[in-house]
Amino acid sequence: MNYLIETYGCQMNKAESSALETTLADRGWSRVNDYVQADVVLINTCSVRITAENRAWGRIAHYAALKKQKSFVLIVTGCMAERLHDSMREKAPGVDYVLGNFQKSSFGVLLDAIEAGIRLETIEETPEYIFAPSHLEPGAFTAFVPIMHGCNNFCTYCIVPYVRGREISRDPDAIDAELASFAEAGVREVTLLGQNVNSYHWTDSEDDLDFSKLLARVAKTARSAGISRLRFVSSHPKDLSNDTIRVMAADDIFARHIHLCVQHGSDRILAAMNRGYTSDDYRNLADRIRTSIPGVTLSTDILVGFPGETEEDIDATLELMRTIGFAYAFMYYYNPREGTPAATYADQVPERVKKERLARVIALQRQITRDMMRGMLGATVDVLVEDVSKKSPEEVLARSDQDMMVVFNAGPERVGSFARVRLVSVRGNTFKAEEVF
Repeated sequence: MNYLIETYGCQMNKAESSALETTLADRGWSRVNDYVQADVVLINTCSVRITAENRAWGRIAHYAALKKQKSFVLIVTGCMAERLHDSMREKAPGVDYVLGNFQKSSFGVLLDAIEAGIRLETIEETPEYIFAPSHLEPGAFTAFVPIMHGCNNFCTYCIVPYVRGREISRDPDAIDAELASFAEAGVREVTLLGQNVNSYHWTDSEDDLDFSKLLARVAKTARSAGISRLRFVSSHPKDLSNDTIRVMAADDIFARHIHLCVQHGSDRILAAMNRGYTSDDYRNLADRIRTSIPGVTLSTDILVGFPGETEEDIDATLELMRTIGFAYAFMYYYNPREGTPAATYADQVPERVKKERLARVIALQRQITRDMMRGMLGATVDVLVEDVSKKSPEEVLARSDQDMMVVFNAGPERVGSFARVRLVSVRGNTFKAEEVF
């Protein structure tokens, strides 16, 4: 049998899609890129922002209409499926199954029914999230490995705790086993995942591991599996400890980059968001990181237009951006998410104001990125070659330790390997480099 899968949203969704694909491959199913050949179409959705949900609704409607031309089973999973589980099939009758985040462990049972031509009326839900044993995309040389799931922070704007549940940490033995399994697969880089990786904590009769201790343990396992680079996302500023910084600084297997979501530069807005830190806390953390890990880059998320935001608040955000000097940022304006406290706040910012403020934030970040990249010219960095450049078949596209994109002259056989290059010029948001032999 054949399947088509589309994945939207965060890296956790990508990891979970890879786990579902492993289940399908183990049963002898084949992936196709056209619904005409598919027996099952699976859409893995995101619910963090309304734009993500609107895009998913468009894809759902697209495939529901195509079912009139060719019969296949349409499954919707992910955070949007979890949030709208009861109403989704009413709004989109063409959807055959809605598989919430806590039903994915029953995916094999669902496949049994599909293979047998049986219609399931209910799909079992587990009381807590169950980690798949493997999240490796077949043939990939990079992998995402979830180490924890869920969130206890309850930021007032965020839907994640409601669709992912409370935090649960993964057994470190299972993490080690997954990393060890990559030895034969040729994986070169692994990104550890969690809604808040820094809050990882595992306790049993043998282990009492916080995130810093897990990192030290994972580094040893990764090396023995032939993995050369480790990353992790996402980091919450209130939970990134000095011990974690110390472990990173002491071991060059960790990429010299941290994604550290600040969200805003105004202390008043940070408090209203329930973020648990001030702008000065964030600045001090950034200073400690840079002092301990020379050459590290920081990236972030910035949320503009939170209810009650004033011009003074956005000025504080712009000033924090200038002070920190982010390598890049994911910037977006606030959309109310039904079920979150902030959606009920009376002082919503008009959309035109949100868009104007976001434009200022984007313009400043572009300038900061350009200036930072120019300042890095002449540096020698390690890169992992990810693909052949779309602009030239004689160039390859690579990612540096600092999470910057680099192109240099090399053939397609270099994809999946490391190289050492010198940064010689800037082309948009990408460095042009020369390989150092």
